[in-house]
Amino acid sequence: MKYRILVLGASYGSLLGTKLLMAGHRVSLVCTRPTADLINREGTRVRFPIRGRESLLEIASKELPGALSASTPDQVDPGAFDLVVLGMQEAQYGSQGVRQLMGRVARARKPCLAIMNMPPLPYLKRIPGLSTETLEVCYANPRVWEGFEPGLTTLASPDPQAFRPADQPKNVLQVGLPTNFKAARFEAEEPTALLRNLEADIEGTRFHSGDGAIEIPVKLKVHDSIFVPLAKWPMLMTGNYRCIRPNDMIPIKEAVHGNLDKSREIYDWVSKLCTGLGAESADLVPFEKYAKAAESLGKPSSAARALFGGAEHIERVDSLVRRIARQLGLQSDTLHEIVALVDERLGRNRSAAERRLFASTAVPFASTTEPLTA
Repeated sequence: MKYRILVLGASYGSLLGTKLLMAGHRVSLVCTRPTADLINREGTRVRFPIRGRESLLEIASKELPGALSASTPDQVDPGAFDLVVLGMQEAQYGSQGVRQLMGRVARARKPCLAIMNMPPLPYLKRIPGLSTETLEVCYANPRVWEGFEPGLTTLASPDPQAFRPADQPKNVLQVGLPTNFKAARFEAEEPTALLRNLEADIEGTRFHSGDGAIEIPVKLKVHDSIFVPLAKWPMLMTGNYRCIRPNDMIPIKEAVHGNLDKSREIYDWVSKLCTGLGAESADLVPFEKYAKAAESLGKPSSAARALFGGAEHIERVDSLVRRIARQLGLQSDTLHEIVALVDERLGRNRSAAERRLFASTAVPFASTTEPLTA
């Protein structure tokens, strides 16, 4: 069976989209008008590192058996799709146009697979004993998630690292760390069967080039445990958010390996939080495996780059983890420092944005030669 899949987000979303196109499925990417026009005209190009191959392998969507299209949010009818993939940063779902599309997605009652560091609120409602009301303040616009059914919302950890090369157009994506998307099952069997079919399709595909049939990394792995995607949280707190310093940022590799004992301490603490929610040790990734992977992460995290680029919102997994920890009676000085650093930098960015807005809208004082008396 071939599925119609809607992917919100044409950057990171094009990575999973390419894997689905290789398996012959129909994929529609949601993005801005200029990017949609570019993709509809030229398709997408995703560059993969291949084991044993020195150069990256570029896969163009136009060479794949599936069908690709791109649309703006206002053009999309979610009811026409079998699965909706949420591949944007959390704050983007509240933007004009996307917010209205999210409302239509919720009303369409279609299964939604979020590929996000920040888990959707309806997904968190699937965790027994977790109170989500106190967690809403961690979201840029929690109202976006109203109407979504927890049973039709699941999460995949965005473990694969990918980025848009600075000197390339917006239809080009480069994979830095080719790991897998680890998804939790849905509550119901039918949408879970859909995910497992996609998992099998992606596993079985090969890319045929002049070198023969090549197995392309980055697979979809579906797990019965709803806690498997949370294995990303220890990694985020140990590496991604610790790239952020008071006045600069450092690569993930340096954040992790600069003080390996400290990194193990925060990693183990967040892992303990996950098991406190109900995760099994088998759901999580051992620290040694993560530390090994971090050796290849020579750039600051996307969160750090966004903050020092002036972003007024980033995904606040740091704040979310701290609030969940409070519910479990856990506390970490390191996590408190991370949250404080992010709060301070966001405050700076928002103040700077307000000053720019004021400067652009202020009316210059009109000089006059008339006397200033009544």
